[in-house]
Amino acid sequence: MKDLTVRVRYAPSPTGFQHIGGVRTALFNYLFARANNGTFILRIEDTDRTRYSEEALEDIYETFDWLGFKWDEGPDVGGPYGPYFQSQRLELYQEYAKKLVESGNAYYCYCTPERLERIRKIQLANKMAPGYDRHCRNLTPEERAEYEKQGIKPVIRFKIPLEGKTTFHDELLGDIVTPNEDINPDPVLLKSDGYPTYHLANVIDDHLMQITHIMRAQEWIPSGPLHVLLYRAFGWEPPKYCHLPMVMGKDGQKLSKRHGATSVREFRKQGYLPEALINYVALLGWSYNDTQEIFSLKELEKVFTMERLNKAPAVFDYKKLEWFNGVYIRKRPQEEIKELIMPYLIDEGVVSNPPTERELAIVEGAVPLIQERMRLLSDAPKLLRFLFKVVEYNPDEVIPKKLNRQQVLEVLKEVRKIVEGFDKRSDEENEKIFRELADKFGFKLGDVLMPLRVAITGTRVSPPLFGSIKLLGVEKSLERIDRVIELLSKENV
Repeated sequence: MKDLTVRVRYAPSPTGFQHIGGVRTALFNYLFARANNGTFILRIEDTDRTRYSEEALEDIYETFDWLGFKWDEGPDVGGPYGPYFQSQRLELYQEYAKKLVESGNAYYCYCTPERLERIRKIQLANKMAPGYDRHCRNLTPEERAEYEKQGIKPVIRFKIPLEGKTTFHDELLGDIVTPNEDINPDPVLLKSDGYPTYHLANVIDDHLMQITHIMRAQEWIPSGPLHVLLYRAFGWEPPKYCHLPMVMGKDGQKLSKRHGATSVREFRKQGYLPEALINYVALLGWSYNDTQEIFSLKELEKVFTMERLNKAPAVFDYKKLEWFNGVYIRKRPQEEIKELIMPYLIDEGVVSNPPTERELAIVEGAVPLIQERMRLLSDAPKLLRFLFKVVEYNPDEVIPKKLNRQQVLEVLKEVRKIVEGFDKRSDEENEKIFRELADKFGFKLGDVLMPLRVAITGTRVSPPLFGSIKLLGVEKSLERIDRVIELLSKENV
């Protein structure tokens, strides 16, 4: 490399939405660049035109805009090594592929799809190793001319050495040695339509963009030997490699949809905050020490090092991510939480679209009650529905385990009297009165408050009870207590 300054890249293919594993790769590259005063590059590898999606391309931009970290060079910001779309670099790939043919490291292959399929079936039937049989590797000029006369458009294949082994060093895993006979035999570099395969475009772009370090998932290790051979064939120095630990589900399998959300847009839709996702993802296969878990992006930029990466796969724990999200929800100002939960309340029909002034005021008052209890922004509709909608009751929910129906009826009738003057007293005074009532009945305070909680909110799990009564209002609270009293009175005791 001419320039020893750290230059790293994230090179997604716009064929699907941004996966959390890909975002982890992007984040580690970004942090490594920032920690070393280097450059972080976005390159769009869009040569697979059959699976290309404009929506997937937009998702790349939207994902990182939401996450809050960006590239220094890329399609939307420019840079000295563009264009940053591979589809706009086709002439480069064609030029370099021909150079490999001229140097004797690659050759034109005229095999038809029908012949390749026939070879594949023969290999399968005879339990032979799959792969190209190198039929065109040593064609004479006359044989080539005959194929050309037939109008067959050739592909360009790379000559994998027939003997020996290929070694490359991984910064995390050490030396990786592969016998050349185990490498995919003579893979296609340039297709007949003039488009490169991933391997050719990847190597050329990384060299021309002066990439110094390649940090990517360990699933790409099998591609390493081929890429190193390509670098050698061109006479170029390969970048340093670091293959990142895999991200697995708790069952030890590669993280996929069967485990839960995997795309960033799914996590965003469910109500995760970007700073929580970044913090948690940064700890998938990397750690700073045994004690600190909470890191801002700025802190991560300062402390990230390749040496602290783990070799072992990282397990994606959705519950742990929820915990992180709860931490960051509590860190946000209440006004921001109000704005963030409003779309969820609208989508669930809890408030009007647009919300009325009264609804906005209630939500504003409710945020302090629910902020401590939310793990996801999408928890808000369930927590606040009772303030806006008619509550349905399950009689069994109203009755604590240690009380019977008649006892609950007696408790609610006494509780009703306390609620009548609820807003004229402080929380401390109200709690004192409820405790005295519990003592009078010989019950625990929770057994007295549980029927009231269900009457007010419709559920045993709710925002703080006293705050809920104040937001709902004494009049509506009394109406709900009366409804439960009536419901229990009708039931057979």
